Amino acid sequence: MIRFKGGAPRTGRPGAGSRGPAASWKPDHCPLLRRALACGLPPTVLGALGTGLALHVGRSLLREVRRNRTITRTAQRMLRPPPRVDGLAVAAVRLSADRGAGTGGDLYEVVATEYGVRALIGDVRGHGPAALPTVDAVLAGFREAVHDEPDLAGVLRRLERAMDRHLRERARAERLSVRTGQAFRTAEEFVTVLLLEILPDGETRALNCGHPWPHLLSGPRAEPLARTDPLPPLGPFPLPAVLPAVACAPLLPGDTLVLHTDGAEDARDAAGRFFPLPEVLAAAAREAAPTPQALLRTVLTALFHHTGGPPADDVALLVLRNERPSPRPPSGAGSGAARSGTTDLSPANPLRHPA
Repeated sequence: MIRFKGGAPRTGRPGAGSRGPAASWKPDHCPLLRRALACGLPPTVLGALGTGLALHVGRSLLREVRRNRTITRTAQRMLRPPPRVDGLAVAAVRLSADRGAGTGGDLYEVVATEYGVRALIGDVRGHGPAALPTVDAVLAGFREAVHDEPDLAGVLRRLERAMDRHLRERARAERLSVRTGQAFRTAEEFVTVLLLEILPDGETRALNCGHPWPHLLSGPRAEPLARTDPLPPLGPFPLPAVLPAVACAPLLPGDTLVLHTDGAEDARDAAGRFFPLPEVLAAAAREAAPTPQALLRTVLTALFHHTGGPPADDVALLVLRNERPSPRPPSGAGSGAARSGTTDLSPANPLRHPA
């Protein structure tokens, strides 16, 4: 706080004021003011014009900041999955590489359908708010197709068509064409996607287009869900005629899936070393059944400690934990006890531990 003391102003000695920088300044030191004075414009008028211009610019910047915040809040609400989907506990987080943006080029969604729980995670080329139109196009295509298509291949082809339609509309909006040689801006757009389908018994199938494979935490182990080579990302190349889904390891009661974008694996420390995500997940798996929220906190704490701050690329993490009741009877109980209607008191039982 600045404090002012009462009393008469200090006048100083005659000529002493000429020593300070304020007293030594003259109008001809400012080129704009010198030109205004040469044109006969009083300095007071010029000052008023400058003040008005500064206020106009400030208000324009404030409107832009409010608009960006509104877009960010809307996108975050659209990308916030429910905490529980058909017996699966869900937790997710997104970090944007653009400071203050809050949203970026990473996307995810989890939906319960008549065909099982279907999950999507993807990574659009680029980051920050500039990638939001492509993110919206992919999510809209997924939400439309996920309830209609009986298999993952149909969902993926619908995503491909949604991406193609988005790129055509963007090229038309930007008035790009092959003849002008400017179509490369749209032609270089792509998105990596991973589609998962989890059935009630835990059977898991996947289709992967250029995305990192998730990690399965089962007991004290953390291993990749699959090791097959992914398809190319959506955008640059058409999908093959045949799209067989990959049969993955099952997600049994108590198991956890960690889906992520490449921003988590590619984050580096000051020495240029990559973030050891598999080791961090393996250490977390050795703990006593961490919740999805606790697992997210563990990974983010380790990530920020590794990078010394927010990462340089967008990061998305989606955690799915199977909390459905186990179909197997408790250890030491006979089949008669299982048929007698005894309530299972294990942590996986939603009747004993509601969400």
